[in-house]
Amino acid sequence: MERTFIMIKPDGVQRNLVGEIIKRFEQKGFTLAGLKLMQVSRELAEKHYDVHKERPFFNSLVEFIVSSPVVAMVWQGEGVVASARKLIGATDPLAAEPGTIRGDFGIEIGRNIIHGSDAIETAQREISLWFSEEEICSWENSMKPWLKE
Repeated sequence: MERTFIMIKPDGVQRNLVGEIIKRFEQKGFTLAGLKLMQVSRELAEKHYDVHKERPFFNSLVEFIVSSPVVAMVWQGEGVVASARKLIGATDPLAAEPGTIRGDFGIEIGRNIIHGSDAIETAQREISLWFSEEEICSWENSMKPWLKE
């Protein structure tokens, strides 16, 4: 079963969008496998964004993620990584399509509400950074026969 990592960033939590975002993933037919509200440590934020370490915006990314609680989630389902990226929308909310999370709620690139893994390998890395195996529940939703042949 494919899994992805989704994080509702501090602006999404502060703007009370947690329920709306979870609702969109549930309505799409994905299964929630892990969920936690947490204050991110600087060490975790730096590990999460280490691919951007040499970029000029690295420090501002880290500062933003540690500024307020986030909601970290693991979602599972067939094609969940690619589908989640479509649900989320373009990184720049001004370029995101209406109907996507960023298109509907985003204001600017520095406050784009949500993070989603961009590939299966990235998802595996991010999930292992944010969750222990014990924090992830593998289960099958009884709605599955109504979603897939």
